Amino acid sequence: MRKLLIPLIIASLVGGLMSVFVVDEGERGIVLRFGRILKADDDQAKIYPPGLQFKVPFFDRVQILDARIQTMDDQSDRFVTSEKKDVIIDSYVKWRIQDFGQYYLSTGGGNRLTAEALLQRKVSDGLRAEIGSKTIKEIVSEKREQVMADVLDEVQASANDIGIEVIDLRIKKINLPDKISESIYARMRAERETVARRHRSQGREKAEVIRAQSELEVATILAEAEKTARVTRGEADAEVANIYAGTFNKEPEFYNFLRSLQAYEKSFSNKGDILVVDPSSEFFQYMKEPNINLN
Repeated sequence: MRKLLIPLIIASLVGGLMSVFVVDEGERGIVLRFGRILKADDDQAKIYPPGLQFKVPFFDRVQILDARIQTMDDQSDRFVTSEKKDVIIDSYVKWRIQDFGQYYLSTGGGNRLTAEALLQRKVSDGLRAEIGSKTIKEIVSEKREQVMADVLDEVQASANDIGIEVIDLRIKKINLPDKISESIYARMRAERETVARRHRSQGREKAEVIRAQSELEVATILAEAEKTARVTRGEADAEVANIYAGTFNKEPEFYNFLRSLQAYEKSFSNKGDILVVDPSSEFFQYMKEPNINLN
């Protein structure tokens, strides 16, 4: 009996160890018995959550699957737009396992590379259909978000058959082949130059309007200033005339004498001038009578 007890104890320990397995956090386990996935009461694959779990030794085999969100950073691929022009698009996809049993069967035993290859094909088909109905301008600017949303909806619906839930899909970069890039850049430059010429023309037109308004304002100001100056000058001349008239009325003899002196000064200012005047004329009256009383 003692000889059989030790082997029995060893077999029991080995069997106990083989009936226990641990599922780490962020993972899920499924058990295969005789090559078939164990199912729960709802006829779905039985999923083992993180923690210490049990299985039937020797008959059951455990497959551990990653339940975390995965990122498939897709390689750049070439697509054709509705204009029959090529674009090179780089995208990425966020996904995780939704149906672990379906995922295991669809990917040949839970192979992640196989899963991403299948998912990449679905993403490529969705992008090809959407981009084929859009122009380059729509893809680059106007409808880029709509393209990503439509492709995401389509891929989410088609990825269920491999047990995958697609969480997000984004277009990282859109490139154009060199020849197409050069033609597009040339067209963009031509469009920008047209806009620039239009703005310059509008600027010149506005400048002419502003200049004309400024010249009109300057002419108006100068005219008003000239008018004011003439009025002021006229008023001053009138006042001077009134002063002269008042002076003449008060002292006519002194006024005549002062005017004669002014006439003498103007007449004899240039020594080379020759003046022919009758000596008896009134012009020389104050020279003839220097002692005239002006009081």
